Amino acid sequence: MTTPATLTALPLIPPAASGTCDTDLALDPWTIDTRPGYGPGASADDTIPAHAPRQGTLPEEYKRLSEAELNERIVAAKRTLGERVVVLGHFYQRDEVVRHADFVGDSFQLASAATQRPDAEAIVFCGVHFMAETADVLSGEDQRVILPNLAAGCSMADMATIEDVEDAWAQLEAVYGTEPDADGLVPVLPVTYMNSSAAIKAFCGHHGGIVCTSSNARTVLEWAFARARRVIFFPDQHLGRNTARAMGVPLEAMPLWNPRKRLGGSDEQQLHDARVILWQGFCSVHKRFTVDQIEQARAEHPGVRIIVHPECPMEVVDAADESGSTDYITKAIAAAEPGTTFGIGTEINLVRRLAAQHPEHTIFCLDPVVCPCSTMYRIHPGYLAWVLERLVAGETVNQIRVAPDVQDGSHLALERMLAATPR
Repeated sequence: MTTPATLTALPLIPPAASGTCDTDLALDPWTIDTRPGYGPGASADDTIPAHAPRQGTLPEEYKRLSEAELNERIVAAKRTLGERVVVLGHFYQRDEVVRHADFVGDSFQLASAATQRPDAEAIVFCGVHFMAETADVLSGEDQRVILPNLAAGCSMADMATIEDVEDAWAQLEAVYGTEPDADGLVPVLPVTYMNSSAAIKAFCGHHGGIVCTSSNARTVLEWAFARARRVIFFPDQHLGRNTARAMGVPLEAMPLWNPRKRLGGSDEQQLHDARVILWQGFCSVHKRFTVDQIEQARAEHPGVRIIVHPECPMEVVDAADESGSTDYITKAIAAAEPGTTFGIGTEINLVRRLAAQHPEHTIFCLDPVVCPCSTMYRIHPGYLAWVLERLVAGETVNQIRVAPDVQDGSHLALERMLAATPR
């Protein structure tokens, strides 16, 4: 975790001429909260599930305030609240939000940060819904977790529902049975990426499984393979595939599970031969990166160092020089010799922030359309000012509560994750 220095706000990303970004990108999030999809950005084509929370109307005064006025009111509210509040900001947040965060990091770092301020009465999580759920599970009973905009979901997390996961598990148990083998390994263990609902994390906890992030995915798979003959990994197929293949698992031992098909679309022999069963899910941002983009970057910038996120498709990871979590990318750039040129394959807000923080380098995003994560984009300074000023007034809005029957299993799986520190 880092406490950020004050950043100069970068301009809004211009509307894209093609791809899934659209000309409404420059609009404020409250103008798109009633749409069926997540709105402008890389997940524009992903539909919000009917059960997903929706954000209520933001008071008009916050819509009319300028960026400078919102900044001033956020600072004043935080000053008034003092140690009673802690603000967490994900790397993918816009700069005008990140500048107010007490901790900035990836999902692994922020999950840990949620446990480090037990004195804070409120945790304001500038991220997306599954992250706020995680903070609620890990924080103290007397702490309140607040998500500034309830519509900040995650299209990847939506791709694995608890109903589909339970159905898949029942089918796998019918194929494998439930008893350990002669080596004491259970037939299959569930592993879920942090980008999943609390219900799925609880499922993993109750079935001996674990949560991972892109920072510790390899460590988590090593932990799982020490206990199970194979794992089912959801919801991101690319992180699972890229991590397992780097560990020596062959592609033929990684069947893809389509929840709409019997046995996920595989036959029983393929499932018996499997080491990692990959859920059919993906990140809309990282799916946009291509080998052609990397080849173009190399042609235009000889000697460029290409780093991509492991949520990118396998062929993109193979074509890059390196792959790693957002924390890995951040540290690699900070440690590089001045004058290095970087082509980065991850969310544009982070790439632009790194370019502003490291003028000694040339840093650009591989995707020329530069689509942001539209769900992270939903956290606008207007919403942050609103929730903080309501706290000052003694009112808690947008509180995220994980049901008691989900808390225990989620906590168990998350504690296993936090103990799986990458070497």
